[in-house]
Amino acid sequence: MASFGQLFLAFFLYFFSIGMAVNLTAAQDLRCIMYFTGQHPVAPLMKQLQHVTHVAVAFMKSDLFNEPGRADWPLFTTVAEVRAKFPKEIKIMVAIGGWGDTLGFSAAAADDESRKRFAENVAKMVAATGADGVDIDWEYPGGNGEDYKQVPNSAKAWEIDAYPLLFAELRTALRPATIISAAVPGLTRDMLAFTPETVPRIMQNVDFLNVMTYDLMNRRDTVTKHHTGVELSLEAIDAYVSAGADVQKLNLGFAFYTKYFKTQRDACAGSSPVGCPTLQLEDPVTGGDLGRGGGFSWHDSVPEEVAESFARALEHGVYDDQQGGYYYWDAGEALWWTFDTPGAIARKFPLILGKRALGGVFAWGLGEDAPRFEHFAALIEGLEKHLRAKDEL
Repeated sequence: MASFGQLFLAFFLYFFSIGMAVNLTAAQDLRCIMYFTGQHPVAPLMKQLQHVTHVAVAFMKSDLFNEPGRADWPLFTTVAEVRAKFPKEIKIMVAIGGWGDTLGFSAAAADDESRKRFAENVAKMVAATGADGVDIDWEYPGGNGEDYKQVPNSAKAWEIDAYPLLFAELRTALRPATIISAAVPGLTRDMLAFTPETVPRIMQNVDFLNVMTYDLMNRRDTVTKHHTGVELSLEAIDAYVSAGADVQKLNLGFAFYTKYFKTQRDACAGSSPVGCPTLQLEDPVTGGDLGRGGGFSWHDSVPEEVAESFARALEHGVYDDQQGGYYYWDAGEALWWTFDTPGAIARKFPLILGKRALGGVFAWGLGEDAPRFEHFAALIEGLEKHLRAKDEL
């Protein structure tokens, strides 16, 4: 018969093993998704990718899936080629859509028949390519997309109710193990289709949402702000949770690129550069870009016309502790710079993931951070610290 000490040790080891399993499961369940883009199809060494859980290959056009009898699925690469660049356990998804690709989604969502055809074609694509899932990047259902000046939001109001119906059809058409996700807006003004009535219906049929907590300043703005700042990111996350989203199904977005905008020099010189007026950035009639702003990834060459200003931004930029973001206002050029440094990325884990207990992170995009992958490394380090902090609770 076992002694009391032996029984105690057995029970201790049993419960310790359960605790370790719970911690391991929690770590494994924290998603880390990288978009792999046609613009920069580059990945770091395999050993640097151990915490990545999903890769979304971007993009396949939405209108392909509206064609009856479609059998070929053009992509800038193949799922097999992408899979070979990553550890074998990583899930490879195909991202459909992207900025400006709205007509195909609108046609797909129009009625029961079109939704069914779209979903069945997506299922055929997944089977043909060997993908593990799909990421739906409709920017945006209900309006405020690239064509919002040509097609008013009032003409797209019907899409708000059709959007969750499209996901329901996708869930029916795809195998249960197939991953379904969506890239969703980070600006509350663009969350037209994400209401307390629709969000619970959407969540029933998706595995997670990638909240695009970047481009939070764009050419539709008239004052400076952080394009991927902490305060605006929290506002986005809270909006989805308030509308009924499961926080564990929300992923925080990171941007591996810079943005800059032309400001009103005199108005900004006498005040804080955060919240100071810009020049008009968007054509009021067409919605087109007036060329008074721009951006580039860390993998791109710096445009010659802003190279000196950007060098100053790297050397003299500061972090805004109130709204949470790295910035620089170049008084000589009247340029507002906004982007994440590795240090700014590190701050987001305790300030956003820690406070809101999110289910994961993602970045646009992995190759955009080549060749040095410093921002990707900061994201992975932040993720590791976040996991250690969770394990210590």
